[in-house]
Amino acid sequence: MEMLNQQQQIFEQIKKANNILITFNKTWSGDSVASALALFLFIKKIGKNVEIVAENGEQTKIFSFLPAYSDIKHSLDNLRKFIISLDISQTKVSQIKYKVEKNTLDFIVSPQDGFFTKDDITSRSSGFKYDLIIILDTRDLESLGQIYDNDTEFFYNVPIINIDHNPSNEEFGQINNIELTAVATAEIIFSLLDSYSRESIDEDIATCLLAGMISKTKSFKTPNVTPSSLATVSQLISMGGRREEIVNHLYRSRGLNVLKLWGIALARLNGRENDKLIWSTIVNADFVKTSTFPNDLDEVVDELIINIPQARVISIFYETMLDEKPVSNVFIYSIKNLNVLNLIKEYNPTGTKNSAKAIIDKPIKEAETEVIELITDKLSKLSL
Repeated sequence: MEMLNQQQQIFEQIKKANNILITFNKTWSGDSVASALALFLFIKKIGKNVEIVAENGEQTKIFSFLPAYSDIKHSLDNLRKFIISLDISQTKVSQIKYKVEKNTLDFIVSPQDGFFTKDDITSRSSGFKYDLIIILDTRDLESLGQIYDNDTEFFYNVPIINIDHNPSNEEFGQINNIELTAVATAEIIFSLLDSYSRESIDEDIATCLLAGMISKTKSFKTPNVTPSSLATVSQLISMGGRREEIVNHLYRSRGLNVLKLWGIALARLNGRENDKLIWSTIVNADFVKTSTFPNDLDEVVDELIINIPQARVISIFYETMLDEKPVSNVFIYSIKNLNVLNLIKEYNPTGTKNSAKAIIDKPIKEAETEVIELITDKLSKLSL
C-alpha cells in the first residue's frame, strides 16, 4: 500500500471529519486571519462543515474587507451537550413538560402506565462538537489565548493539524506541517490547496491568500522574500487575487485615529548607533485617546522601514491592560539578517528571527531603558 504524503494525510483527515474547527493565534496577524479565511472558504467549497473561532483580542478591522471575515467567531460555544436519558423499556411516556424555578430546571414526565424511579434516569456528556482542529500560524496552544485556556480538555481529545512556517513552533499537532522556507503560512496553504484541487481556488480564496502574503512581507519589503514566494504571488494574481483591493485597504486607507497614533509614535522617535537602532514608546492612554489597538503599530513599522533605510532594528514599546493594570510589551523588527529573538532572548520572546514580541515585567519607561541598553550593547558587537 502506498504511503500518503503529508498533504494527502491532511486532506484524508478533512474528508473523514464531520465538523472542523479552524483557529489561530490571539494576536490576529494578517497572515493568520487571511490564511484561516482562505482555508475556511475552501473547506466549505468541498462540502464540509467548518467554523473559524479566534479570541476577540487585539485585532483591528483592517482585514474586514476580506471575504467571510464576518464569519469569524470569538468563543467555542456548545462544545458538548449534556444528555439526560430515561429508560422507557418498561413504562411508556404520555407527556413531557419542563419548568424553570430559580436555579433548577425540572422535567415533568407523565407515564402512560406504571411509574418511573430514579434508577431509570442516567446522564452523560456528548462527544465534542468538532472532530478535527486545524491551527494556523500559531507557535503553541497557549498562544490561542482564551480559546485554549477555557477548554484545554477539548484540545487534548480532538486531533489537531498544525500548519505554520515559524521555527519556534512546538509541533503540538498529530500532523505538523511546518515549512521553514515558506515566508508565510498563506504560502503553505496555497501549496496545500493547489495540490488537492487547483480549480477550486476561486477569486475570493486567491484574494485571502494574496492578502496573507502581502501582509507578511510588508508588500514584499522584507528580506526573506524568495523566488518561490514571488511565484506563488504571481499564480494567485493570475487566479483572480485582487491585489489592488488588498493594497488599497492595507496601505492606502488609513483611519484618522490610526494616523493620530502614528503621529504620537513618530513624535517620540529615538535613534542610536547612527540610527541603525530606532524606537518609540506608546502608553495605554495613547490607545484610549486615539481609539486604536497595539496591532495598529505594525503599520508604523512599515512606514519606518520605507523612510529610514539605514535602520537595522526597529522597536516599539507599548502598554496593554491586564486586570486594569498596565503591562509593558516590546515589538521588535529587524531589517537586515539579524535574529531579533537573540537580541531580546532574556525576555523569552515569541515570533520569528525577523519579528518578535516580548512582555517585560517593569514599568514602560524602565522597560524601554533596559531593553534599549541591552540591544545597543549587542549591536555594538556586531558588524552591521
